[in-house]
Amino acid sequence: MAAASHSPAAQAPAGECIIQGMTSAGQPFRPSDWAERLCGAMSCFRPEGYAGRNAHLLYSPYVRPTVLGGIKSVVVDEALRAVQPLAYHFVMDFARDNDLQVIRACLLPEPDAKI
Repeated sequence: MAAASHSPAAQAPAGECIIQGMTSAGQPFRPSDWAERLCGAMSCFRPEGYAGRNAHLLYSPYVRPTVLGGIKSVVVDEALRAVQPLAYHFVMDFARDNDLQVIRACLLPEPDAKI
């Protein structure tokens, strides 16, 4: 049996979860600023030294609001689970408790631009 490779190329791509502001019944989640509120509450979870003196003005790189297909959403980086497991579970429990749709995704490397 071959040993597992630990080179960066052999590792799985970094994962993300996308929490959509849509319930499993297809209804929009309210309040309309839920994504910004959730990301604001999670803004203190960030890498050491991230964003310098203006860090208090930015969302965490692990939990950030976005709009996908016209639906307010929150992108949750799986790295948060390793950095702060309780924060990760808080966000995922929020999605479950409010019956929000969660999509598992992964980051793929950009293809080489060849002209």
